[in-house]
Amino acid sequence: MKKTLTVLALLAALPAGMAFADDDCTVPLANWQPRAAVERLAQDNGWTLRRIKIDDGCYEVKGRDATGREIKAKIDPATLRVIKLKYK
Repeated sequence: MKKTLTVLALLAALPAGMAFADDDCTVPLANWQPRAAVERLAQDNGWTLRRIKIDDGCYEVKGRDATGREIKAKIDPATLRVIKLKYK
């Protein structure tokens, strides 16, 4: 009986933990940094941007890093923290 309750408790907590791993942004529009700030961030990192768009409430940029590799980054619109960075 204790094993069953323990397993059920773990399974019940799993979806809540998965929600914290989400990479969506929930920043009010009034707190967003302008696109020019995203462009400066890219320049500071040596990135050449091809595209800046909004996806899931975050800035999403596509381009190339300083070595020429293709990148896709998701950026918090308020802090300009890179949330996710993928190399293609």
